[in-house]
Amino acid sequence: MILVTGGAGFIGSNFVLDWLASHDEPVLNLDALTYAGNMENFASLAGDARHVFVHGDICDRALLDRLLAEHRPRAVLHFAAESHVDRSIHGPGAFVRTNVEGTFTLLEAVRAHWMQLSEAEKGAFRFHHVSTDEVYGSLGPDDAAFTETHLYQPNSPYSASKAASDHLVRAWFHTYGLPVLTTNCSNNYGPFHFPEKLIPLMIVNALAGKPLPIYGDGLNVRDWLYVKDHCSAIRAVLAGGRPGEVYNIGGWNERTNRQIVDAICSLLDELRPDAAGPYRRLIRFVTDRPGHDRRYAIDARKIERELGWRPAESFETGIRRTVQWYLQNEGWVQRVQSGAYRDWLATHYGGAQA
Repeated sequence: MILVTGGAGFIGSNFVLDWLASHDEPVLNLDALTYAGNMENFASLAGDARHVFVHGDICDRALLDRLLAEHRPRAVLHFAAESHVDRSIHGPGAFVRTNVEGTFTLLEAVRAHWMQLSEAEKGAFRFHHVSTDEVYGSLGPDDAAFTETHLYQPNSPYSASKAASDHLVRAWFHTYGLPVLTTNCSNNYGPFHFPEKLIPLMIVNALAGKPLPIYGDGLNVRDWLYVKDHCSAIRAVLAGGRPGEVYNIGGWNERTNRQIVDAICSLLDELRPDAAGPYRRLIRFVTDRPGHDRRYAIDARKIERELGWRPAESFETGIRRTVQWYLQNEGWVQRVQSGAYRDWLATHYGGAQA
């Protein structure tokens, strides 16, 4: 069994679904079900005994100790995090609590569990920490892409909290010998993405005829990674990564925010044309957010060199898959926007406390 924290969020739920689509090994899924956690994502797993869901908080040490003792996972994959930069600007405390204090509490619980394993079990155990390229700060237009040895220069409360968690994970390896793996990924997109982030927000707003807000001049650059490619990379690192190492995961897809929105508008013009006219008519440039990093770019050569991983999707194929998913799952979007998705847990899992 593996333990996945934050498994009801965007990346976590995609990971759980992909894992169970190709593995018989069960997943213990621990999630606090904050606003972005959505149990409806697991509708296809209803009645599947391989998916064990627990509604709980990684800051709850007693719960962590009990779960580790009862289920004895061979690996912990730590996705749980507050992750939206805009929210971190307006409410940084939640980010420090979950991303820093939560990671510390989880590391201590896992270390205590790991210490009482047999030598063979200790050697096979892994703690995989899922992090972000935002810890590296911002790049100039001609700067080389982020490598695993790039200086940490976080510029938002979100990225600072993730940088702190990365440092804790590193320290637990060097101080205590806990066999950790860290991956730093670029911007993810794909199915089940909560519609506050750029790509799903643009799709949902366009379909509703609402403005498509772009920060500043729209020329901020991100490297875009299809979420299922990210999940395959995590599986590769879990299977073959060297303890104590960091692996950058990117899509080799640098695009400006304006290019992203233009691509979405073009696809919607093709797949769901609007009688009122091209979707680009809805684009609005708005005041930039504070401390908005200009460019991120991931150098993903290490994971390719050591583990043979490369993304399967180009941006063009990935964004088409994503737009098509939202067009085919408008009910999911409506329930997320209305808050009705929160009823899914009570209806289908009876609260799911374990």
